[in-house]
Amino acid sequence: MEKLVRCVRWGYEVNASSDDCMNAIDSYFQQVLSYGRNMKVILEAPLHDKDCVLGNILAAHYLSSCDPSKVNHYVEAATSSLEHATPYEKAVFETVTYLISEDRDDDLAFEMHIELLKRFPKDLVSLKRAQVISFQMAKPVPFLELVQQVLPENQDESYIHGMLAFPLLELGRMEEAAAASRKGYGINKEDALAHHCLCHVLQHKCQFKEAVEFMEEMAEYWPSCTSFLYTHNWWHVALCYLEGGSPMSRVEEIYDNHIWKELEKEDAIPPEVYLNALGLFLRLDVRDVLDGFKDRLELLAARLTDEANWYLDWQLDILIVWALAKVGETPRAHELLEGLKFRLSKMNKKKQQVMQKGIQLGEAVYEYAKGNYKRALHLLGSDFNAIDYKIIAASDEQIDVFNEVWCQLLLKTGQSSTAKEVIRKRINVREGSPFTWRLLEKSYAMEGDPEAESAGQRAKMLESYF
Repeated sequence: MEKLVRCVRWGYEVNASSDDCMNAIDSYFQQVLSYGRNMKVILEAPLHDKDCVLGNILAAHYLSSCDPSKVNHYVEAATSSLEHATPYEKAVFETVTYLISEDRDDDLAFEMHIELLKRFPKDLVSLKRAQVISFQMAKPVPFLELVQQVLPENQDESYIHGMLAFPLLELGRMEEAAAASRKGYGINKEDALAHHCLCHVLQHKCQFKEAVEFMEEMAEYWPSCTSFLYTHNWWHVALCYLEGGSPMSRVEEIYDNHIWKELEKEDAIPPEVYLNALGLFLRLDVRDVLDGFKDRLELLAARLTDEANWYLDWQLDILIVWALAKVGETPRAHELLEGLKFRLSKMNKKKQQVMQKGIQLGEAVYEYAKGNYKRALHLLGSDFNAIDYKIIAASDEQIDVFNEVWCQLLLKTGQSSTAKEVIRKRINVREGSPFTWRLLEKSYAMEGDPEAESAGQRAKMLESYF
């Protein structure tokens, strides 16, 4: 079939011989932006036009995270037709080819996306790839600058406002993040990322009741989302109930019906579910309420011994180490930890220096899960701040549980004076968190300080309010 210049949804030209190929590409773009469950639709593009450079290289990028053995086939197909590609296709090809290469330099990969978006500012899927890179590097500032660079060309696009909101909230600019989120779902009520970002803001402000009401109102739009975002949004709701001091039955209900039950769906991606399940269980453990979920944790841990779930994501690996050690699968937890160290040794020096913190965190939760509190505290150090460990690809809300672990370690090792100062600082940032007041009450009580009573009363008042 004769090649014709056609345009993708952004208006950029692509050399393709099939409308069906272009439709598959545009459908993929929509799936990426909406966190849809059908991103595999991009594999249809090369079926309709085996020589389409854009279709092939986007298929290669999709497969790089779920079926790497097939990537080279699509890269080679794209390469063989590169001389006939449009400038837009060549730019995407160059950027994605480097992104999926072995031992890439993340800073360079991000820089290449900046250059691409200077020429093609409406390509929001390239912007989404840049967001993932910056998140993995724990560098929200460059991504915020990049979003602001292309925002004038995309003001009426709903999905860009959710992408704008996320770096804003990661930088503590909560009111701006809330405004961007509201603009996003105001344009498109189904924008689940915008829902997610506003929930982050409300949680940070300890407006747990408002967060739950908003998220449960929007929940009808989430079933079409990926396993990750669907269960992650429900993870946020569960945390709001937990932090607000609600009955544990509400947390159980959300876990059973909206996190674990996701695994029953044919198109579920289990590791994405496990990440959110484990993130919830560690919060429960820190709050000394994990016993009621013991059977659930053991059921989950039985699946986590399968190495197919290992080495997919640093945050997930660290949580798996904790979970396996917690249920007594210590040899398997240790095996995973040693595997992470081996993988670290194979990285370039620049990457090794960055990711060493991931190993340190893994070793600490391994000891914490086994009850070796002094050893765990020693590994984290006397001036620990979990924000410095976001290179495991975790948001502020996800990483903060390790600050809570550290506070508990200080208390469990008798360092109540240090704990008290740390907890007071946390209260200065989030005064409305009942759990933090409970920790302060405990630190006072350990020292025989009468202020324990007022801290306990404050916690009780907040719990009754929420």
